[in-house]
Amino acid sequence: MSETIYDALRESHETQRALFRKLLRSKAGTRERLDLFTQARIELEAHEAAEERFLYAPMLMDDMGLNSTRHALHEHHEIDELVEDVQSLDPAGDAWLEKCKELSHQVHHHLREEEKKFFQVSGKVLTETQKTQLAKKYRKDFERMKKKLAAE
Repeated sequence: MSETIYDALRESHETQRALFRKLLRSKAGTRERLDLFTQARIELEAHEAAEERFLYAPMLMDDMGLNSTRHALHEHHEIDELVEDVQSLDPAGDAWLEKCKELSHQVHHHLREEEKKFFQVSGKVLTETQKTQLAKKYRKDFERMKKKLAAE
């Protein structure tokens, strides 16, 4: 059976969950904490970009997907703002860790909601062929974005 867009997305979701678990357990002021945050930020940003292009955009074209896609885009925006908030704080401070916990909570909420609700709605809208084609396009763009973001 061919990989679907959902298989590809879940793989990144699991990576995000694992990175945030490690990040929240890391020690204040360490290189490890900074590296984990950078990895999580790049994973999030690359995932969001590719997901918006190759899952959200097709869903916006169907009436059934409009509301759930708008909601998911709103959550991406909230996550982006939290990432910016974390970046503005001292990684050795308590405020950084608290904001990181808030970011982790929001990411986990979004991933759960996407997997439990959005995937079901989009599964009714997209054909099996689309799901397979979108997986390939998503993966290619996701990898491109990870390289681009890592180089910045």
